[in-house]
Amino acid sequence: MNHIRFLTLSSKLCLCISLLVLLVDGGMSQLFYDWTVSFSHRAPLGVDKQVIVINDMFPGPVLNATTNDVVNINIRNNLTDPFLMTWNGIQMRKNSWQDGVQKTSCPILPDQNWTYSFQLKDQIGSFFYFPSLLLHKAAGGYGAIHVNNRPVIPIPFPQPYKYYDVLIGDWYNANYMDLRASLENGIFLPHPDGILINGLGPNQASFEFESGATYRLRISNVGLKTSLNFRIQDHSMLLVETEGSYLVQQYYDSLDIHVGQSYSVLVTAKNQTNGKSYYMVASSRFTSFEQFGIGIIRYPDSVRDPSWSSSRRTLPI
Repeated sequence: MNHIRFLTLSSKLCLCISLLVLLVDGGMSQLFYDWTVSFSHRAPLGVDKQVIVINDMFPGPVLNATTNDVVNINIRNNLTDPFLMTWNGIQMRKNSWQDGVQKTSCPILPDQNWTYSFQLKDQIGSFFYFPSLLLHKAAGGYGAIHVNNRPVIPIPFPQPYKYYDVLIGDWYNANYMDLRASLENGIFLPHPDGILINGLGPNQASFEFESGATYRLRISNVGLKTSLNFRIQDHSMLLVETEGSYLVQQYYDSLDIHVGQSYSVLVTAKNQTNGKSYYMVASSRFTSFEQFGIGIIRYPDSVRDPSWSSSRRTLPI
């Protein structure tokens, strides 16, 4: 004989409490950020330009969150234009109205603010944010996003000693308004004036390595149109993640990273360097001539700049 059991009021209460405990155990947190978007005059390639900064930072602050977190980002627009911020590759739980693109989000008017509020879905990895309106991206305004695993879910590789964000991208000395006007008149974007690494020109971005330690580099191509080849002199890179997916791990000497793409690699520092430092290079691909963004990896005993190599044309590595 089948028995039918009914939940009593106390049973229902216990069930609700259990579900609440599960929700808390799921690691959901409310995160709050206050960002002010404004103009600042910078000269990454030696030419003064009006750059979009966030809290006076270029690139902007890291958005660091964990799966299931609810992120609240209050953006104050101190520009003279309407403004939108989009979260490249981020999946939002039961929400398509906070992605910061025209038609699904209303622009933030000058001298106004808006709070983006969304819950991260079950994804992990390396992403970035950038302005999505009026070609503001050509003036900066971008930054890194980290979506971390919940503690109960281990990462499929040893915990690195430290991480570095590496935001690479083409850069134009021209004002974004002039570039936008050219596009509206049917004129293609010209060749960029150079390649930046973390908002800095050649030999300006520096990364400190400790001998024998393993580092996670979160690399994103934040440029407008140029695919880039990324490599580190005399260091191999173990590719472990791309835009929210862990991968079959494989070592590479270089990686092609197209506009909008993000990768995580593990790099193990050398045990002995004999006082050397090493080039980090992002070079243009599929262009009529090659351009280079150059950073430097330094060790505690580094006493001299990297040496040039003829193994890759006449430029570094």
